[in-house]
Parts: sequence; C-alpha cells; structure tokens
Amino acid sequence: MRDLSGIVKAYDIRGVVGEQIDTEVVRDLGAAFARFVGGPAVVIGYDMRDSSPSLAAAFAEGVTGQGVDVVDIGLASTDMLYFASGRLELPGAMFTASHNPAKYNGIKLCRAGASPVGQDSGLSEIRQMVEDGVPGFLGAKGSVSQRDMLDGYAEFLGTLVDLSGIRPLKVVVDAGNGMGGHTVPRVFDGLPVEIVPMYFELDGNFPNHEANPLDPKNLVDLQAKVREVGADAGVAFDGDADRCFVVDADGNPVSPSAITALVAVRELAKDPGGTIIHNLITSKGVPEIVTEHGGKAVRTRVGHSFIKQTMAETGAIFGGEHSAHYYFRDFWRADSGMLAALHVLAALGETDRPLSELMAQYSRYSASGEINSTVADQAGRMAAVREAFAGEGVEIDELDGLTVDLGDGSWFNLRASNTEPLLRLNIEAPSDEAVAELRDRVLAIVRA
Repeated sequence: MRDLSGIVKAYDIRGVVGEQIDTEVVRDLGAAFARFVGGPAVVIGYDMRDSSPSLAAAFAEGVTGQGVDVVDIGLASTDMLYFASGRLELPGAMFTASHNPAKYNGIKLCRAGASPVGQDSGLSEIRQMVEDGVPGFLGAKGSVSQRDMLDGYAEFLGTLVDLSGIRPLKVVVDAGNGMGGHTVPRVFDGLPVEIVPMYFELDGNFPNHEANPLDPKNLVDLQAKVREVGADAGVAFDGDADRCFVVDADGNPVSPSAITALVAVRELAKDPGGTIIHNLITSKGVPEIVTEHGGKAVRTRVGHSFIKQTMAETGAIFGGEHSAHYYFRDFWRADSGMLAALHVLAALGETDRPLSELMAQYSRYSASGEINSTVADQAGRMAAVREAFAGEGVEIDELDGLTVDLGDGSWFNLRASNTEPLLRLNIEAPSDEAVAELRDRVLAIVRA
C-alpha cells in the first residue's frame, strides 16, 4: 500500500519533486479529489515552478478520468485561484510550494467558494483513497477548458479597495521571481501608483533570493531599493503571492500585527461592530485596537483552517495572522496578500504622513519575532517551561501550544512545529529590553 504521510501536511500537499511527488501520484490525487468533490468541474491553477505545468496536467488527467470537467486558469497566484473558485463556484487545486525551495512543489485544495480542504476537512479522506487505490470510472471522460481569470481578479479587488482617488505613490515591489510578477502589473494598471519592479521575471529556481519574505535576509534587496529610489513604501510577496510584507520609506519592516490592526480599522469603518479574528501570536495591540474601534476581537489557533472556520462561525469581516496571511469575508474568507497590500497603500495614499508615522499608532509593543529551537523532546521542554512559570501568578493557557501572560504587558507563546523537531517561541513585551530578558529566560530552559 502507498504511504503518503510524507507529503500530506496539515493544510496542503507538499514534497520534493521526483522523490516524493511525481505525475503518477498527482494523477491519483486528482482522481481522488474528483471523487471527493463529486463534480461538476474543478478549477486548476499553477505557479511558475518548472514542474508545475506537468503536475497540473497530470492532476487534470486524474480529474477528467473520473468524469469531472476541468477549468484550467493557467499561471495564477494562490489568491487568484481562490477568486476563481469563489467566482465560478467550483472546487479548486493550486499547484505551488509557496516559499519553499525550487525542488519542492505541492497542491492547495479547496471546495467551491474557496472553502479550505485540510487534514480535518477532507485531506485525510483523499489521502486514504489514494493509498487504498482510487476506484476506476466507466463513464465518459470530463473535458478541459481554458479560462483567463486575471482581468476578473484585478477588477474584483478594485471593487473591494478603491485607490483611484489617493495621492500619487511610488512603491517598490519585490515579487521574488514569484507570482506577484504576474498579478501586480494588472492589478495596479491605471492606478496612481508608480511601481518600481524587482524580480518580476517568473522563475521557479529563484535566482535572486528565496521567495520567503518572513526571513529578514530576503528583504535586504527591497529595503535598499526603497531607500535608493526614495519610495513611499516597499512590498514583498512570497512565491505564490498569498502573503505580503511591507517596509516603510526608511526600509524598516512593518509588523504583520500592525497591518492586521490597520486593515481591521478600515473594515470596521465599513461594517461597524463587526468581528475581527486574530491568531494567538498576533500582538495584544490588535484586540485592543479592535475593541477601541467598536469591533469584537476573537482569538484563534494558528493556521488558515482554524481562521476560516472561526470566520464562518462568527460571521467575521476580517482575520489576520502573525505570518502575514490576511483573510477577508468579502473574498470568500480566503487569504489575499494583494488585497492587504491594497489596503495599506490606500491608507497611505489617503494621508500626507509617511508610512512609518501612519503605522506607529498600530504598533504598541516590542516583539521578538519567531525564534526556532531544534529540540528532540518537545513535550518535555514545554513542560519544563510551564513548571518554571506556573508558580509566579501568571496566566497560562494551552489553546495552541503554551501561552504565558505575565500580567505586566509581557507574554510568550511556545509551540511545537507540526512537521519538524522544532519549538517556536514568540514573545511580546512593553520594551525591547523586556523582550530580551524574557527571551533569554525561556530559551535557557528550552535549550537546556
């Protein structure tokens, strides 16, 4: 029996092409997905990786072999695939490994309306079907049709955030040779925004730097270019352009928590009293600002399936994560880095202040960023940290890993990685000094 445990992750399918993922297994995954969703059609998009077109074609063979049609939208960002799924009311498959190196590829699956398919919402059944052998289909094969969704995607985003009346802006965009190079020119066409492009050439070998702006070393080129050309801001997208990272005119990164707070305030202005979702690693400033603006803040676990599920349950208008994923009710509760970028630029273009000044009101605390430690005994180290702090009158919860609130504005979260022998530490405190002190104390236990 096949074993797909190495490639079926919590939220998607991902692995090394030729070793873990090939056209044969992808064809079977397509057949299993077709049986899982039941038709009438599946929309398929893919990124710029060398392996993506052939893997997408194999998946399409599996789908049509089960009597289900395929709508092929070709090159796409992940949020463009979500747009197609929502607009066409069809389940979808996006071929991408996001920010992973060139040798990787994968599949993000969704039901009609961009509803996520994760481990607990269908991915385990699809995996089981492939491992057991997908049943054959005796009826007529499905058909494949091509459809260009880029114009519709760009026009739809323009209905959600209006930049037409803002002051002229100069913005450096680092696409990292990823799908932002495909979508940004169309989205910003005709807007009062001068785009200074960096690495817009689609190249799945990532010749300039990894398409992972979460790693500070991959922002260096963007920061330098922003200062060089005197831009108002810089924006970096990851490989499949579903996440965006922002730097100000001085090249200083803007925290995703501050962007979450800014977008939340803008969405609450349109929908007073609405619910805003934030995961437990975003800044405490986010729920404070949401409450001050008349909204209701709801805290969730980390991960898009939890965010989207909670948004559906609460009717939330917006959700944000510390990892720069931003979710919008009006975008089928899906995440869109492009839509978040448009919000930031709209807010900047509506004021004469620089971005650093605009964002200062949304940045209330100092943060460590994510600190990873390689640990063999994750549970044992977490228990040791819990024991060390338990007797100090702190507030402890275990919604997702271990969160310890010291009650003085300082808190930390320690979580085990789903896929690696890592513990991930995030700290927030009133000052850089307090962050450093708490970091050193927790890491001394974790790494003992």
